[in-house]
Amino acid sequence: MQIYRDILKEIEPQLEKREIIVITGMRRVGKTTLLQMMYQKIENKNKVFIDLGNILDQKIFEEIDYSQIWANLKAYGITNREKAYIFLDEIQAKPEIVKPIKYLYDHYDVKFILTGSSSFYLKNYFPESLAGRKITFELYPLSFKEFLRFKGVEKETYANFKDKEHNKNRILFHQFEKFYSEYLKYGGFPQVVLTEEESQKKIYLKDIFNSYFEMDVRRMADFRQINAFRDLLLLLLQRVGAKLEISKLASELGISRDTVYSYLSFLQATYFIFLLSPFSRNVDREVSGTKKVYFCDNGIISLFGKVTDGSLLENAVFHNLRFYGNVFYYQKRSGAEIDFILTDIKTALEVKLRGTEKDLSKLKRISDSLALTENYIVSKKFSSDRGIVLAHDV
Repeated sequence: MQIYRDILKEIEPQLEKREIIVITGMRRVGKTTLLQMMYQKIENKNKVFIDLGNILDQKIFEEIDYSQIWANLKAYGITNREKAYIFLDEIQAKPEIVKPIKYLYDHYDVKFILTGSSSFYLKNYFPESLAGRKITFELYPLSFKEFLRFKGVEKETYANFKDKEHNKNRILFHQFEKFYSEYLKYGGFPQVVLTEEESQKKIYLKDIFNSYFEMDVRRMADFRQINAFRDLLLLLLQRVGAKLEISKLASELGISRDTVYSYLSFLQATYFIFLLSPFSRNVDREVSGTKKVYFCDNGIISLFGKVTDGSLLENAVFHNLRFYGNVFYYQKRSGAEIDFILTDIKTALEVKLRGTEKDLSKLKRISDSLALTENYIVSKKFSSDRGIVLAHDV
């Protein structure tokens, strides 16, 4: 089943541009389906879709003289006598393919559209010589808006928070409450969302996690202390939305701080976790400040972590806020904090299971001191109070 992903509206204008398109993201987020959808949009018949996970298809590019690759592509009905479109799925299965891609790009009228399963692959396999030749797009598990689309449900959305606050109503809230509860518990991996049976959802989530651990961690990372890496992962799952204390983690695991940092870096590069920096007027402090951790998907958290409903809500809200631009958190020395600050629109957001006017008043005092122009409580439960937006509207 091919259902429209929002990222397509960003990618489509690039299909007729010269640069190589690279789509990266965690396994099972829908990169192959997205690639197939773009393939179908190209009306030119001089196109080919190649799955590099297929060993026979890999042989197409195994030529010492790269210009001979066209002879191999001829069997697929593609020629270099006119503009060619070459779609390559899962380039990490054939890392050395980057060199022939560069050669063909530089010497022929060819448009490459590629997928790779993580930024880790791209950083290690894509040489600097491709700088300026590629545009990279990152695909994530479904936003709640996309989740509803996969469920065959339409929901009116509003671009700014003022409209979200103004247009909330109790009837619509109850219409979407059940869907949002499912989204909080099982997340947004397409395969999981399209499955109705809860037992099957759990099976798919376990398989996604195992696939990540076996295909990405074991094959790519070559960590000597694989058990320590696994244990760090389990510790992090209990700390969703919390500030990371690197020394404490290192002590609990019996490893060095540098090792913890290297594990965190890998988890970030493979899209398994996201580290949120503190908001500061000083850029250096933003870079060096203690970070908060969030996970790729709520389904993974629910299955392997023992976390509160509040943590699940905060993780889901974070993922849906990324579409508004840069996201930070804020905490004063006194301990008062703001869950999320959207610097591009100068907006402060505090996430609550049930938001109140008292919460809003507290948030406003802190956000005013930071010269933020808007502030809202994001509430899972319905509230008609001003300044409160509903979580499923974010």
